[in-house]
Amino acid sequence: MMWLASELALFAQVADLGSFTAVGRALGVPKVAVSRALRSLEQRTGTPLLTRTTRRVALTEAGVALLPCARRIAAETAQARALLPPAPGRPQPLRVVADAAYGRVLLAPLLPRFMEKFPHLPLEVAWQGPGEIAGPDPWDLQVRIGPPTEEGLIAQLLGSPPLILCATPAYLRAHGSPKTPAELARHAVLVPIQPCRGLRLSHGARHAEVPLEPRLAVSDPTVVHAATAAGSGIGLLPEFLCRQGLAMKRLERVLPDWQAGELLQIYAVGPLARATAPGVRELGAFLAAHMLTALGGG
Repeated sequence: MMWLASELALFAQVADLGSFTAVGRALGVPKVAVSRALRSLEQRTGTPLLTRTTRRVALTEAGVALLPCARRIAAETAQARALLPPAPGRPQPLRVVADAAYGRVLLAPLLPRFMEKFPHLPLEVAWQGPGEIAGPDPWDLQVRIGPPTEEGLIAQLLGSPPLILCATPAYLRAHGSPKTPAELARHAVLVPIQPCRGLRLSHGARHAEVPLEPRLAVSDPTVVHAATAAGSGIGLLPEFLCRQGLAMKRLERVLPDWQAGELLQIYAVGPLARATAPGVRELGAFLAAHMLTALGGG
């Protein structure tokens, strides 16, 4: 069953990085080897797991169902490798962990560009649950929400994504669009903050404190985005998660002149003892230079 573990781990990397080419660069193997391994996995499981285009891959229904198991195996494989010394003559992989909700949207698109610029630096990337802190296993850099409070860590602020209120046109037609912050209390409000008993909004010199009981409060903003897109209420969301929906008019801004007072600060955090490890400084500087554009603000 060794083939199954290795192919499942590879499948998880393809799903997270979005292409065979990116995974091949990360592992230092030809793209055709990645494609062959995934084809082998599909043959052994008896079902297609990916749909392929010239630029990206997407998961089938079976692939979505299999992915959580594949990610667990990939994480366990990375932990096992970390216990072993690097092979002679080969650089040790740069180990990166990231909050899954932001990692897939913000970090994953930047990884291929980083690998093109630094082809000699192998990467191992793992996603974490919302708010989860990297454990004691060796790691070089963590992309997370909020500054570290633990000792022995250094941090670099990558940016603060602006938060906006939005909803589907169907929801706003059915329930009306709030004209003032106070009217939010009558709506189903969905927030990526726990706990949340109110919102702080500002419009120039004007400020508003809106007490409310959210219809949904969950620390994963992608869950809030999905519920908002399904018409469940008015979502408080990072602007970058809403760009496509707003551009395609599947979402509409609510109270567009008002700014949310809450901030989600995204940091690159690393152990002080590993600050000078090969690639750590380069990756931190690369993310600081490129993530602000993706966030749409600093």
